Amino acid sequence: MAVSENSRKSLLPNFLYSTKAFSGLEQVSVNNMTSNPNLSENVAPKLTNFVIPSPTEPSKKIEMYSPQFYAACTVGGILSCGLTHMAVTPLDLVKCNMQIDPVKYKSIGSGFGILLKEQGARGFFRGWVPTLFGYSAQGACKFGFYEFFKKYYSDLAGPEFAAKYKTLIYLAGSASAEVIADIALCPMEAVKVRVQTQPGFARGLSDGLPKFIKSDGVGGLYKGLGPLWGRQIPYTMMKFASFEMVVEQIYKHAIPIPKSECSKPMQLGVSFAGGYIAGVFCAIVSHPADNLVSFLNNAKGATVGDAVKKMGLLGLCTRGLPLRIVMIGTLTGAQWGIYDAFKVFVGLPTTGGVTPPAAAAEIAPAKV
Repeated sequence: MAVSENSRKSLLPNFLYSTKAFSGLEQVSVNNMTSNPNLSENVAPKLTNFVIPSPTEPSKKIEMYSPQFYAACTVGGILSCGLTHMAVTPLDLVKCNMQIDPVKYKSIGSGFGILLKEQGARGFFRGWVPTLFGYSAQGACKFGFYEFFKKYYSDLAGPEFAAKYKTLIYLAGSASAEVIADIALCPMEAVKVRVQTQPGFARGLSDGLPKFIKSDGVGGLYKGLGPLWGRQIPYTMMKFASFEMVVEQIYKHAIPIPKSECSKPMQLGVSFAGGYIAGVFCAIVSHPADNLVSFLNNAKGATVGDAVKKMGLLGLCTRGLPLRIVMIGTLTGAQWGIYDAFKVFVGLPTTGGVTPPAAAAEIAPAKV
């Protein structure tokens, strides 16, 4: 299929985010327009760039799929992941200790009680700095590169196949983005787990990072990268693909009006609901690898075989799972809510819920 020069220059295919601004637009020959300067606007449609004005800067515009679009998505990813993970630090702290020492931390309630008794209320936020830094970096790469790879793979497939196999596009784009995101996250995740699960090791990032490097070396910061990929790549694939599909189904079956006619608060509510449902699936799929990450980062010189031998396959899949479902469901719902809220704030549409025109054309009867 021949691709126009404009399509080659586009950062993202227009059919992934269709709007009324493109409906019914007919292609006009530039030569005819230049050779007929007096051609009436009523006869030939006026060609305009598809841009969305920023509500905070009315004089400026954010062009869809431009570098500014990706910059906005990157900032939205920083806010959505960094802030939410930092907010649930107490839950993450209890979860990590339940995974490492299930004899001492038998349940969620007893885990909070033990930590409160031993470390006080301030202890619940131990490790919040590496959590904030690590997941902010991860969120920037996760959301920014997801939008980029979704475009890249869609361009490779072409409009027809991208619309037909859109779920595969979501899965491939999110997996590619998470490979990069975890490289950014891994050092902070290693320090966070060590600070949270070894009392007295360090107060936080400033003293924990030098101590970690001194004891394990710089390479030790990436010792858990393999298990982290094993946890986060399936998690992110499920997070993005299921979110896109759930949101599409909500707009298709639960809301009687098109997405374009829904208010922004309603659209953000759909984003949160779709994110929460996606988060439940994410927690189940990625939980065994999450146990491995906690085990390897806590025990010096430990291997995956050691973790399986000590915890067992059932333990890998279930230890700390109920708490993680609550944590990840809330976390993912909040992340999509914050991400889409930031996009709305800068004048961009919310994510998902629009059927690509190529797919719609297959459903609609052809006009003669």
